[in-house]
Amino acid sequence: MVRAIARIYPLKVRKSYKQLLLYANISTPLEKYLTGVFIGSLIAGLVLTLFLSLFLDFNPVLLYIFSFFISQLIVHSWLSLNADSRGKFVEDLLPDLLQLMASNLRAGYTIDKALILAARPEFGSFRDEINRTGKEVSTGKDFNEALIDLSSRIKSSKLEKSVRLIVAGQKSGGSLVDLLSQSATNLRQQKMIDDRIRSNVLVYVIFIFAAIGFGAPVLFSLSSFLIDIMKNVFSQVTLPDTTGSIDMPISFSEVTITPEFIMQYTILSMIISSVMGSMIIGLISKGKKQAGLKYIPILITLTISLFFIVRSIISGLLGGLFTI
Repeated sequence: MVRAIARIYPLKVRKSYKQLLLYANISTPLEKYLTGVFIGSLIAGLVLTLFLSLFLDFNPVLLYIFSFFISQLIVHSWLSLNADSRGKFVEDLLPDLLQLMASNLRAGYTIDKALILAARPEFGSFRDEINRTGKEVSTGKDFNEALIDLSSRIKSSKLEKSVRLIVAGQKSGGSLVDLLSQSATNLRQQKMIDDRIRSNVLVYVIFIFAAIGFGAPVLFSLSSFLIDIMKNVFSQVTLPDTTGSIDMPISFSEVTITPEFIMQYTILSMIISSVMGSMIIGLISKGKKQAGLKYIPILITLTISLFFIVRSIISGLLGGLFTI
């Protein structure tokens, strides 16, 4: 049963989940995990459909299919963010690890012993990976091969590039101690440059967040209230019945846009803006669109909540003037 449900997913998707589970250090078997994701998405899709049906007047079947795939996307995005977070944690610790290992080698320790002694308790889960690599080397595995396997279990471009540099340097006859020390120095310099760039683009991130999180809900609430006023006013306008033709610069016709349509359009626009804005924030601040996924629920909750709050305040202050 578990295997049958897991095979519903395409092969490419199964491989992606398998790699993400490895990156996120989750030991749950792939088939069991996919089965849980599928059943959980069925339940979450139903709950999300019931919630969205309160605001959107769509076909329930299409809404459920949409909610199901959104639930699947959320799980995949959570795994991806978890893997990126673990990789970022390793990148912050990597210069210290390389420097400690170089110091241990200068002290006369063997490669495997130097690697194991470099694993500190503050390294967290990365310490387990270091110990695993050190034990593999001590049992006869090639050091370069063990490093490559280590980089394949962690989603980090800096770790992968550092490992390639160390392996290539050793194969060309370079000193391992010098390679480790130089790699640690380069990583620290690169981190300083990245922090400086990140501080320079912070203004753009704040501007985008403010425009989507605060500007858009306020403008949407004002425009939707204005449309309600116009519909209410025009519904009360009656023109006298004239037998002749009268040339007038304007013409009156029935307003066909309903407040429900405006509400649906507003909510969808804010959701789409929040998703796209989060992707842009992630791309600007971290260089990856996936890094902005964590801002999506924050922006969606903020924009929709602020929209209804501002709309309620405007209706309370001005609604009596227009009998709305």
